[in-house]
Amino acid sequence: MARKKVIEIVLDTETTGLDYTREKMVEFAALRLENGKIKDEFQTLINPEQHIRKSSIAIHGITPDMVVDAPTEAEAMPKILEFIGDYPIVAHNAIFDYTFINEASKRVFGKEISNERIDTQQMFKEVYPELDAHGLNALTEKFKVELKDHHRAMGDTMGLALAYPKLKKLYLQKFDWENKQLDNVEYLFERFLRIQQTVTTLQSELQDLKSVFKLYFEQGGKPITSQEGDMLIYNSKQSFGYDFNTIKPILEEIGALEKATKLNTGFIDRLVHGHSLDEEKREIIKNARQELTETRNIQVIRNKQ
Repeated sequence: MARKKVIEIVLDTETTGLDYTREKMVEFAALRLENGKIKDEFQTLINPEQHIRKSSIAIHGITPDMVVDAPTEAEAMPKILEFIGDYPIVAHNAIFDYTFINEASKRVFGKEISNERIDTQQMFKEVYPELDAHGLNALTEKFKVELKDHHRAMGDTMGLALAYPKLKKLYLQKFDWENKQLDNVEYLFERFLRIQQTVTTLQSELQDLKSVFKLYFEQGGKPITSQEGDMLIYNSKQSFGYDFNTIKPILEEIGALEKATKLNTGFIDRLVHGHSLDEEKREIIKNARQELTETRNIQVIRNKQ
């Protein structure tokens, strides 16, 4: 029996900025995979007919001069959608690329795209949750794929296309195992709670041991070396609180304000969806939105009895 042909479109976009409601694509690249093998490719620069932010140029290196003679969005989109067809779209943090293509489709054709969206970043997190990073660099390094010309559309697309079949194989194996566990989900929840309690207990035990070690060093103890060569040492670090209004002008003057402060995006989201702002302020904040990301998780709500 002939093997069913599975076609997927691996793609990447480079843009004028991060907010898909205001910014546009400046480069698009895609590879057509048939059963995991690269069969066709398409790439194009795009003249966005608007300003390219310096922060974006610093990442992808695409300047206004490079796109001045490139096809406009209206000229490029028919070819882009023709190449994509109705096949699944595969991208790393897929919601970012998907929303930019979707907005362009709405502007040019007055309709949204409806392709299935496959997010390799979410897949990577599912297969390797223990890793510190789940970006494209981490993915290609994990699967020993050389990532050439990083942050240019075709370079990132090629790196992803070579790593994706390996990731997909592991992800589908994990998904198959998970599906087989669905009939046992009530038992697994009880098991999850037991493991969670064990982790909590072990964390408490570790803290107790750390308290002993801390007391040992505070009474003059010397560093301890294990049989395997690991060393236990003691560090003391002082930190200060600062009056933000006093130091803010200095931080702005030296260009360090953004690095020194971190926006509480969760609080901002709650503010926008709350009732304390008038509509004008709400719209200003909405217009300041930048990169869109997506997280999925489960939550245990404890019985209060």
